[in-house]
Amino acid sequence: MRSVGGDRPPAMADVARLAGVSAQTVSRVLSGHPNVQEKTRGRVLAAVEQLGYRRNSAARALSSGRSRTIGVVTLQTTFYSRAAVTSGIENAAREAGYTVSTATTASLDTSAIEAALARLAEQDVEGVILSVPLTHTSPRIEQLTRSVPTITIDGSRTAATEVVAVDQSLAARQATRHLLDLGHDTVWHIAGPEEWLEAAARRDGWRTTLEEAGRTVPPPLEGDWSPASGYRNGLILGRIPDATAVFVASDEMAFGVIRALHELGRRVPQDISVVGVDDIELAEYCSPSLTTVAQPFTQMGALAVAHLLRHIENPAAVPEPALVEPRLVIRASTAPAKP
Repeated sequence: MRSVGGDRPPAMADVARLAGVSAQTVSRVLSGHPNVQEKTRGRVLAAVEQLGYRRNSAARALSSGRSRTIGVVTLQTTFYSRAAVTSGIENAAREAGYTVSTATTASLDTSAIEAALARLAEQDVEGVILSVPLTHTSPRIEQLTRSVPTITIDGSRTAATEVVAVDQSLAARQATRHLLDLGHDTVWHIAGPEEWLEAAARRDGWRTTLEEAGRTVPPPLEGDWSPASGYRNGLILGRIPDATAVFVASDEMAFGVIRALHELGRRVPQDISVVGVDDIELAEYCSPSLTTVAQPFTQMGALAVAHLLRHIENPAAVPEPALVEPRLVIRASTAPAKP
């Protein structure tokens, strides 16, 4: 830590002076407040790094020597799955006597994830749950996850993290196998974004199942998790005469697919069977009700907290991945292929 004015360690006012902002802005940046311009946030974090500033956690540590706070890095999104996992984390943390500090990131760039991790480290969190798909790491991310016990969700990992994940390949195999067992010659796929590990695993599981069954593998259609992308791809799929079954990489995209098929006069499931992934609450109530592969979001959040607390108590323990099995839920959107 760089001294300022003799032996005095740097204070928040020194960071504010170097960054050219107010002390209140520095506080908002270090607290992970979303209403700060990225340019300003970058100046503050650069000043923090240059001065070696560390927030004073003495007040928190007076009684126990611990902050009793867990940090969560999550993507800034309205997707149901993200909110459900975060809710599971918050409930489990509260039951264990911990509070949760959340740092959101607007993108999956390593620089954005680095900044989110740094904001949490400044808050003296005891551990971090990295709830974003991490396809690429960086020296800074590796350093941050080594310095603070870290659990990753979605199959991401760094050298120092422990993984809690749903077996996404199995989810895809369950969905694809279900459609093949209903007599469909092959299964089309509307995939999630390539940069998401979940999407890549589902795509691989779908392709492998078709190849093992000796079936033709159609070219995957590309979505972005949104109902709108499902709708756009549904308009394409609905114009392919031989398409009788589709595995969609998320329920929200599946809703868009079903609407597009309705508009094209393709009946679900009489003409095309549809399977999604997630089993969000609306899946049971769309028309027809959606066959899907359920993901235990709340359980995932609770399991991540349990593993993180174990990791906090024994940081030297060798991280062991925990793989959770998904479950196929059969409803009205799938039916046997026409003879």
